[in-house]
Amino acid sequence: MARLADATPVILPTLIFESFLLDPKLLESELTEKSRLLILCSPSNPTGSVYSKKLLEEIAQIVAKHLRLLVLSDEIYEHIIYAPATHTSFAALLGMWEGALTVNGFSKAFSMTGWQLGYLAGPSTLLLYVERSRLGLSESYVLFFQFTSGASGIAQKAAVAALGMGYAGGEAVSTMVKAFGERRGFLVKSFGELEGVKISEPQGAFYLFLDFSSYYGAEAEGFGIIENSESLCRYLLDKAQVALVPGDALEMTSASASPMLHPSPPYTQPWREN
Repeated sequence: MARLADATPVILPTLIFESFLLDPKLLESELTEKSRLLILCSPSNPTGSVYSKKLLEEIAQIVAKHLRLLVLSDEIYEHIIYAPATHTSFAALLGMWEGALTVNGFSKAFSMTGWQLGYLAGPSTLLLYVERSRLGLSESYVLFFQFTSGASGIAQKAAVAALGMGYAGGEAVSTMVKAFGERRGFLVKSFGELEGVKISEPQGAFYLFLDFSSYYGAEAEGFGIIENSESLCRYLLDKAQVALVPGDALEMTSASASPMLHPSPPYTQPWREN
Protein backbone atom coordinates (compact mmCIF):
# COMPACT_ATOMS: atom_id res chain seq x y z
CA MET A 1 0.00 0.00 0.00
CA ALA A 2 2.92 2.33 0.64
CA ARG A 3 4.13 1.81 -2.92
CA LEU A 4 0.62 2.40 -4.27
CA ALA A 5 0.80 5.80 -2.58
CA ASP A 6 4.14 6.44 -4.36
CA ALA A 7 6.01 6.06 -1.07
CA THR A 8 9.17 4.05 -0.48
CA PRO A 9 8.79 1.63 2.45
CA VAL A 10 11.85 1.18 4.67
CA ILE A 11 11.80 -1.99 6.79
CA LEU A 12 13.84 -1.70 9.98
CA PRO A 13 15.19 -5.04 11.24
CA THR A 14 14.44 -6.30 14.73
CA LEU A 15 16.10 -9.17 16.60
CA ILE A 16 14.64 -12.17 18.38
CA PHE A 17 16.90 -11.74 21.43
CA GLU A 18 15.57 -8.18 21.74
CA SER A 19 11.96 -9.43 21.61
CA PHE A 20 11.64 -8.05 18.07
CA LEU A 21 11.37 -4.51 19.45
CA LEU A 22 12.51 -1.53 17.42
CA ASP A 23 15.82 -0.06 18.52
CA PRO A 24 15.36 3.73 18.95
CA LYS A 25 18.99 4.36 17.92
CA LEU A 26 18.44 2.45 14.68
CA LEU A 27 15.23 4.40 14.05
CA GLU A 28 17.00 7.70 14.58
CA SER A 29 19.81 6.73 12.20
CA GLU A 30 17.36 5.79 9.43
CA LEU A 31 15.04 8.80 9.58
CA THR A 32 15.61 11.49 6.96
CA GLU A 33 13.94 14.72 5.88
CA LYS A 34 11.92 12.60 3.44
CA SER A 35 10.47 10.36 6.17
CA ARG A 36 6.73 10.92 6.50
CA LEU A 37 5.18 8.00 8.38
CA LEU A 38 6.34 5.63 11.13
CA ILE A 39 4.18 2.53 11.52
CA LEU A 40 4.17 0.83 14.91
CA CYS A 41 2.26 -2.28 15.99
CA SER A 42 1.87 -3.10 19.68
CA PRO A 43 0.96 -5.74 20.66
CA SER A 44 2.54 -7.00 17.48
CA ASN A 45 1.40 -9.38 14.79
CA PRO A 46 3.17 -11.78 14.31
CA THR A 47 5.79 -11.51 17.08
CA GLY A 48 3.56 -10.84 20.08
CA SER A 49 5.95 -8.10 21.18
CA VAL A 50 4.62 -5.31 23.40
CA TYR A 51 6.29 -1.91 23.56
CA SER A 52 6.74 -0.64 27.10
CA LYS A 53 5.81 2.93 27.95
CA LYS A 54 9.50 3.72 28.49
CA LEU A 55 10.49 2.47 25.03
CA LEU A 56 7.60 4.32 23.37
CA GLU A 57 8.68 7.50 25.14
CA GLU A 58 12.18 7.09 23.70
CA ILE A 59 10.67 6.70 20.24
CA ALA A 60 8.42 9.71 20.86
CA GLN A 61 11.44 11.89 21.68
CA ILE A 62 12.93 10.98 18.29
CA VAL A 63 9.63 11.56 16.47
CA ALA A 64 9.33 15.01 18.05
CA LYS A 65 12.51 16.07 16.25
CA HIS A 66 10.88 15.44 12.85
CA LEU A 67 7.98 17.84 12.47
CA ARG A 68 6.70 16.29 9.23
CA LEU A 69 6.75 12.73 10.56
CA LEU A 70 3.41 11.13 11.49
CA VAL A 71 2.98 7.96 13.50
CA LEU A 72 0.43 5.28 12.62
CA SER A 73 -0.05 3.07 15.68
CA ASP A 74 -1.79 -0.27 15.13
CA GLU A 75 -3.24 -1.23 18.51
CA ILE A 76 -5.88 -3.77 17.54
CA TYR A 77 -4.50 -6.35 19.99
CA GLU A 78 -4.51 -3.95 22.95
CA HIS A 79 -6.83 -6.12 25.06
CA ILE A 80 -5.00 -9.39 24.30
CA ILE A 81 -2.02 -8.91 26.56
CA TYR A 82 -0.35 -10.96 29.29
CA ALA A 83 0.79 -9.67 32.68
CA PRO A 84 3.10 -8.12 33.62
CA ALA A 85 3.01 -6.42 30.19
CA THR A 86 0.66 -3.46 29.87
CA HIS A 87 -0.60 -1.54 26.87
CA THR A 88 0.34 2.09 26.22
CA SER A 89 -1.28 4.02 23.39
CA PHE A 90 1.30 6.06 21.49
CA ALA A 91 -1.11 8.97 21.03
CA ALA A 92 -1.47 9.23 24.83
CA LEU A 93 2.20 10.13 25.26
CA LEU A 94 3.05 13.74 26.01
CA GLY A 95 3.01 15.86 22.85
CA MET A 96 2.14 12.99 20.49
CA TRP A 97 -1.62 13.41 20.00
CA GLU A 98 -1.40 15.96 17.18
CA GLY A 99 0.88 13.78 15.06
CA ALA A 100 -0.49 10.31 15.73
CA LEU A 101 -3.18 8.15 14.16
CA THR A 102 -4.43 5.14 16.12
CA VAL A 103 -5.79 2.10 14.29
CA ASN A 104 -8.07 -0.27 16.18
CA GLY A 105 -11.07 -2.49 15.63
CA PHE A 106 -13.28 -5.33 16.83
CA SER A 107 -11.82 -8.29 14.94
CA LYS A 108 -9.38 -9.52 17.58
CA ALA A 109 -10.54 -8.84 21.14
CA PHE A 110 -14.17 -9.58 20.23
CA SER A 111 -13.43 -12.41 17.77
CA MET A 112 -15.18 -10.66 14.91
CA THR A 113 -12.73 -11.81 12.25
CA GLY A 114 -14.42 -11.79 8.87
CA TRP A 115 -16.77 -9.07 10.06
CA GLN A 116 -14.20 -6.43 9.30
CA LEU A 117 -15.00 -3.35 11.32
CA GLY A 118 -12.29 -1.00 12.49
CA TYR A 119 -11.77 2.63 13.35
CA LEU A 120 -9.20 5.37 13.20
CA ALA A 121 -8.65 7.88 15.98
CA GLY A 122 -6.66 11.09 15.70
CA PRO A 123 -6.78 14.87 15.62
CA SER A 124 -9.50 16.40 13.45
CA THR A 125 -6.89 18.15 11.27
CA LEU A 126 -5.62 14.75 10.10
CA LEU A 127 -8.96 12.95 9.98
CA LEU A 128 -10.29 15.65 7.65
CA TYR A 129 -7.90 14.45 4.95
CA VAL A 130 -8.88 10.84 5.61
CA GLU A 131 -12.54 11.73 5.16
CA ARG A 132 -11.83 13.57 1.90
CA SER A 133 -10.03 10.50 0.54
CA ARG A 134 -12.85 8.23 1.72
CA LEU A 135 -15.29 10.29 -0.31
CA GLY A 136 -13.23 9.55 -3.38
CA LEU A 137 -12.07 13.09 -4.09
CA SER A 138 -8.76 11.79 -5.37
CA GLU A 139 -8.21 8.88 -7.74
CA SER A 140 -5.05 7.90 -5.86
CA TYR A 141 -7.22 6.84 -2.91
CA VAL A 142 -9.48 4.38 -4.75
CA LEU A 143 -8.03 1.40 -2.88
CA PHE A 144 -8.31 3.19 0.46
CA PHE A 145 -11.93 4.02 -0.35
CA GLN A 146 -12.69 0.33 -0.86
CA PHE A 147 -11.23 -0.49 2.54
CA THR A 148 -13.10 2.15 4.51
CA SER A 149 -16.62 2.14 3.19
CA GLY A 150 -19.62 -0.17 3.22
CA ALA A 151 -19.36 -1.52 6.78
CA SER A 152 -22.12 -4.12 7.08
CA GLY A 153 -25.08 -3.51 9.35
CA ILE A 154 -24.62 -6.82 11.17
CA ALA A 155 -21.00 -5.97 12.00
CA GLN A 156 -22.05 -2.58 13.34
CA LYS A 157 -24.76 -4.16 15.51
CA ALA A 158 -22.22 -6.66 16.86
CA ALA A 159 -19.81 -3.81 17.64
CA VAL A 160 -22.50 -2.00 19.65
CA ALA A 161 -23.06 -5.21 21.63
CA ALA A 162 -19.31 -5.59 22.16
CA LEU A 163 -18.99 -2.05 23.50
CA GLY A 164 -21.80 -2.79 25.92
CA MET A 165 -19.79 -5.61 27.53
CA GLY A 166 -17.76 -3.18 29.60
CA TYR A 167 -14.14 -2.04 29.51
CA ALA A 168 -11.92 -4.37 27.46
CA GLY A 169 -14.86 -6.70 26.86
CA GLY A 170 -15.45 -7.48 30.50
CA GLU A 171 -15.41 -11.01 31.87
CA ALA A 172 -16.00 -12.72 28.52
CA VAL A 173 -12.87 -11.30 26.89
CA SER A 174 -10.90 -11.75 30.11
CA THR A 175 -11.79 -15.45 30.08
CA MET A 176 -10.74 -15.73 26.45
CA VAL A 177 -7.39 -14.02 27.10
CA LYS A 178 -6.79 -16.33 30.06
CA ALA A 179 -7.27 -19.31 27.73
CA PHE A 180 -4.82 -17.78 25.26
CA GLY A 181 -2.33 -17.29 28.09
CA GLU A 182 -2.56 -20.95 29.09
CA ARG A 183 -1.94 -22.04 25.51
CA ARG A 184 0.95 -19.59 25.24
CA GLY A 185 2.57 -21.08 28.34
CA PHE A 186 2.20 -24.63 27.03
CA LEU A 187 3.58 -23.82 23.58
CA VAL A 188 6.49 -21.70 24.83
CA LYS A 189 7.52 -24.49 27.21
CA SER A 190 7.13 -27.19 24.56
CA PHE A 191 9.04 -25.36 21.82
CA GLY A 192 11.67 -24.35 24.36
CA GLU A 193 12.43 -28.01 24.91
CA LEU A 194 13.14 -28.61 21.21
CA GLU A 195 16.79 -28.54 20.23
CA GLY A 196 17.78 -25.66 17.96
CA VAL A 197 14.52 -23.71 18.24
CA LYS A 198 14.80 -20.07 19.31
CA ILE A 199 11.78 -18.32 20.72
CA SER A 200 10.83 -14.90 22.03
CA GLU A 201 7.99 -15.29 24.53
CA PRO A 202 5.06 -13.21 23.25
CA GLN A 203 3.66 -10.61 25.63
CA GLY A 204 0.48 -10.02 23.66
CA ALA A 205 -1.68 -11.11 20.69
CA PHE A 206 -1.98 -14.84 19.95
CA TYR A 207 1.05 -15.77 17.88
CA LEU A 208 4.45 -17.35 18.31
CA PHE A 209 7.27 -16.26 16.00
CA LEU A 210 9.81 -19.07 16.06
CA ASP A 211 13.35 -19.31 14.67
CA PHE A 212 13.91 -22.70 13.01
CA SER A 213 16.98 -21.65 11.02
CA SER A 214 19.13 -24.33 12.68
CA TYR A 215 17.15 -26.90 10.68
CA TYR A 216 17.86 -25.33 7.31
CA GLY A 217 20.01 -27.58 5.16
CA ALA A 218 18.80 -30.74 6.91
CA GLU A 219 17.27 -33.54 4.86
CA ALA A 220 13.84 -34.79 5.89
CA GLU A 221 12.98 -38.36 4.98
CA GLY A 222 10.44 -38.54 2.20
CA PHE A 223 10.56 -34.80 1.62
CA GLY A 224 14.04 -33.60 0.79
CA ILE A 225 16.13 -30.67 1.95
CA ILE A 226 14.64 -28.09 4.32
CA GLU A 227 15.90 -25.02 2.49
CA ASN A 228 14.09 -22.16 4.23
CA SER A 229 10.99 -21.26 6.25
CA GLU A 230 8.71 -21.89 3.28
CA SER A 231 9.94 -25.44 2.70
CA LEU A 232 9.82 -26.12 6.46
CA CYS A 233 6.17 -25.04 6.51
CA ARG A 234 5.40 -27.24 3.50
CA TYR A 235 7.09 -30.19 5.21
CA LEU A 236 5.10 -29.74 8.44
CA LEU A 237 1.88 -29.34 6.47
CA ASP A 238 2.52 -32.45 4.36
CA LYS A 239 3.79 -34.71 7.14
CA ALA A 240 1.97 -33.53 10.25
CA GLN A 241 -0.99 -31.48 8.96
CA VAL A 242 0.30 -28.50 10.95
CA ALA A 243 -0.25 -25.14 9.24
CA LEU A 244 2.25 -22.33 9.84
CA VAL A 245 2.99 -19.07 8.05
CA PRO A 246 6.55 -18.89 6.64
CA GLY A 247 8.67 -15.99 7.79
CA ASP A 248 9.68 -15.41 4.17
CA ALA A 249 6.23 -13.92 3.60
CA LEU A 250 7.05 -11.35 6.29
CA GLU A 251 10.61 -10.68 5.11
CA MET A 252 11.93 -12.68 8.06
CA THR A 253 13.78 -15.57 6.46
CA SER A 254 14.77 -17.43 9.63
CA ALA A 255 11.40 -17.65 11.33
CA SER A 256 7.93 -19.09 11.00
CA ALA A 257 4.80 -17.59 12.48
CA SER A 258 2.53 -19.94 14.38
CA PRO A 259 -0.95 -18.85 15.44
CA MET A 260 -1.76 -20.19 18.90
CA LEU A 261 -4.77 -22.45 19.16
CA HIS A 262 -7.94 -20.41 19.24
CA PRO A 263 -10.35 -21.27 22.06
CA SER A 264 -13.67 -22.92 21.35
CA PRO A 265 -17.08 -21.36 22.09
CA PRO A 266 -18.25 -19.82 24.34
CA TYR A 267 -14.97 -17.88 24.28
CA THR A 268 -14.65 -17.12 20.58
CA GLN A 269 -17.67 -14.91 20.03
CA PRO A 270 -18.89 -13.51 23.36
CA TRP A 271 -20.97 -10.85 21.64
CA ARG A 272 -23.35 -13.54 20.35
CA GLU A 273 -24.93 -13.72 23.78
CA ASN A 274 -26.35 -10.28 23.04
